[in-house]
Amino acid sequence: MLRPTSTTADCPHVRHHLPQDHPSRDPGRRRLEDDHLIAFRDIAPQAPVHVLFVPKTDIATLNDLRQDQAAIVGRLAHAAAEYAKREGFAEDGYRIVMNCNGDGGQTVFQIHLHLLAGAPLGRFGTSR
Repeated sequence: MLRPTSTTADCPHVRHHLPQDHPSRDPGRRRLEDDHLIAFRDIAPQAPVHVLFVPKTDIATLNDLRQDQAAIVGRLAHAAAEYAKREGFAEDGYRIVMNCNGDGGQTVFQIHLHLLAGAPLGRFGTSR
């Protein structure tokens, strides 16, 4: 069960990969956490709502995801959908995105899912 995390301990993944002063370590940025993942507000939001869902299993890119780990991505997507319902914007709509490697826009090499919402998001793709 997902639960808000205003008082939970730091996620081991966040401690391992981010510097001590990184804003995502701030419990006030956290949105939920369970045994498998943590979610927190993005430090450089691209929409009025921009939350990152990060598994507590270290996997650098989607290319590194093994078949026996596929449920991890499902958990991230389900957590994002539940969050959208809980926060009241699921019916208006939202976008979930996962980036892979440089050309895919990945800058942090730990898989994570972006949830974007709070405004019409329009189309996306290359800037041709």
